[in-house]
Amino acid sequence: MTKYLKKCAECSKYVLENPESKCRYCGGKLVNPRPPKYSPIDKYQKYRLDFFKTEFKKKIN
Repeated sequence: MTKYLKKCAECSKYVLENPESKCRYCGGKLVNPRPPKYSPIDKYQKYRLDFFKTEFKKKIN
């Protein structure tokens, strides 16, 4: 059941996953509310850090 639970990026409500991947309350995009599992050997660290840096810069401006 928990793998089907998603969070709306706009209204922050939790809803069950649906084929359209849209919130039933506001129509916003559904995202996975859980962080990825931790691994000391992180193959994607470079990409994730680049993504977070660009997103942070967007929020500042």
